[in-house]
Amino acid sequence: MPWIWLVGAILLEVFATTSLKFSEGFTRLLPSVLVVGGYAGAFYLLSQVLSRGMPLGVAYGVWAAAGIALLAVIGAVFLGESLTWVQVGGIALVIAGVMALEMGGGH
Repeated sequence: MPWIWLVGAILLEVFATTSLKFSEGFTRLLPSVLVVGGYAGAFYLLSQVLSRGMPLGVAYGVWAAAGIALLAVIGAVFLGESLTWVQVGGIALVIAGVMALEMGGGH
């Protein structure tokens, strides 16, 4: 069950970070409100993940790695940002590290 909460936390964090791009330094009201609300919701859901027994290192590692990977893809596909093979390799290494953290947990 904590994994469902974690997916929600990841999606809200990605939504909030993407909105941050459009807030133009918090000078635009709607994107700025979406940033604050999205991050608040993401942290609330992450707290629910932890209260349901998922280890902190696993929860935060998956949250961060998935967020980085999704934001890099969103930036490249929808926002015209570059994504080099070195960056793709780095994302793969982060994901591999999180997988190692999860598999090494012995649970």
